[in-house]
Amino acid sequence: MKLITKIFSLATAGAMALGCGTSSRKITTQEKPVEGMNLYELNLMSLNEAGKIDLSAFKGKYILFVNVASKCGFTPQYDGLQALYSSNADKLMVIGLPCNQFGFQEPGDSSQIATFCSSNYGVTFPISEKLDVKGDNQHPVYEWLTQKKYNGVGDYNVSWNFNKFLVSPNGELVAYFGSKVKPQSEEITSLLK
Repeated sequence: MKLITKIFSLATAGAMALGCGTSSRKITTQEKPVEGMNLYELNLMSLNEAGKIDLSAFKGKYILFVNVASKCGFTPQYDGLQALYSSNADKLMVIGLPCNQFGFQEPGDSSQIATFCSSNYGVTFPISEKLDVKGDNQHPVYEWLTQKKYNGVGDYNVSWNFNKFLVSPNGELVAYFGSKVKPQSEEITSLLK
């Protein structure tokens, strides 16, 4: 079974390299999470492809993961995310994860997303490459965040843009928040103690 999976992965990567695939998602070597795996063992690629966002670098801080989009009714939450990050930089890292799976509201490429975030909202927290937060191509970080067998807390469905997952300074999932929960709400800030 492993051999078949490996052959399929290589064939898929080859087809994508030749432009035969329908997805623009890059093939990465990121391992899938396994039960008992720590979140810090997973990786994200930065939006500008400058390298990895090293999650282990944030040990000792809370991490707020937010699937973001540029053309959503919740997009103004970038202001709140930046303010939350700025006022809690000593104990919190915010990571924006662009996703185009909800209403195709993140259609831009990496350069367009980076320009949008910095020009319109002055974003200084890390933004990952565009990724899938659900479905067959769900990114491993989101597999960990949404599945109890990995996070040890619960199963969650990312229902729309600007859903939020808060991870403790010890790498444990603390809470999940829907899109309507604003970044600077008491629901979130009360947990950052």
